[in-house]
Amino acid sequence: MNATLYPDFPPASAVPAPARRARAAWLAVACLLCAPPHACAVQPAGATPAYAIAPPYTAHDDAVRALFASSLPDPAGQPQSLAQYRGKVTVVNFWASWCAPCVKEIPALSALQRRYADKGVRFVGIGVDSARNVLQFLSKVTIGYPVYIAGFGGADLARQFGNQAGGLPFTVVIDKAGHVRYLKLGEIDATRLSTELDAL
Repeated sequence: MNATLYPDFPPASAVPAPARRARAAWLAVACLLCAPPHACAVQPAGATPAYAIAPPYTAHDDAVRALFASSLPDPAGQPQSLAQYRGKVTVVNFWASWCAPCVKEIPALSALQRRYADKGVRFVGIGVDSARNVLQFLSKVTIGYPVYIAGFGGADLARQFGNQAGGLPFTVVIDKAGHVRYLKLGEIDATRLSTELDAL
């Protein structure tokens, strides 16, 4: 594995063996989950990578409440309450700087943010990544919506929405009432996401 993709991890010799094993397991899963869709081999059999939620839309209400109860640092290190998005149509994108499909879909997400801004739709990026990696990434790439840094805790938030494997990218559409209306594991289809937003 190319260690330069993960500059914030200490050398193996600097941490105990159990921690090294845990780190290696995480990196292996991360690399697999961020492979192109045709190469992904870790998605559970029968899993649906993208789907709209059926009425009454309450299956993930607890996850939404947990998300909006969270406070995450922005790239400047200032804590920001996600409660500011409560009551608004919000597109939440879990991503990482080292995830190729995540990086690939950022321009499409930024374009959709511009398209739907006047309609009150908000886009949010939650980095399942280190502050250092995110800052380095933002110094080279412009993202047209707010980004917050959750570290590996972001994977825990994603799991509450049913993403048990912690795969990235992972996108969640939340309506004004706080119900999840659409989920997408893997790179977004901008046309499909637009259709879902137009329906809200």
